Amino acid sequence: MTLKIISGKRKSAVAKLRLVDGSGQITFNRLPVEELNLFHKLALLEPMKIYQRELGDALKHDFQINTKGGGAEGQIQAARLAIAKALVHVSGSDTLKKAFMTYDRNMIVPDVRRKEAYKPGDSKARSKRQKSYR
Repeated sequence: MTLKIISGKRKSAVAKLRLVDGSGQITFNRLPVEELNLFHKLALLEPMKIYQRELGDALKHDFQINTKGGGAEGQIQAARLAIAKALVHVSGSDTLKKAFMTYDRNMIVPDVRRKEAYKPGDSKARSKRQKSYR
């Protein structure tokens, strides 16, 4: 039974997480998390480790994550955000939310920084055209 769809964003990457009853398995773009490279796997398992440390409960849900847009790192960070938000939703625990916030604020709160818009008549967002005085 599907419980909830939770999303996370980082730059232009969007991760959508489906919570399904299960045994705590994580799939990232239809790949088991064990098949990802080391740093990506560690980033996705960080929220799970904090959950285990704070609450000590065994998870009864599987996490199915699909990502679109952005690059590989942005997708991983968006998925990490979605996992942390899902764990807070499932547990309903303020202690867990505070633990995520003290460990890394970006586990719960999305990073809102975006690329600055180009200005009219200029070549880039901040640079100005050169002018000659002579």
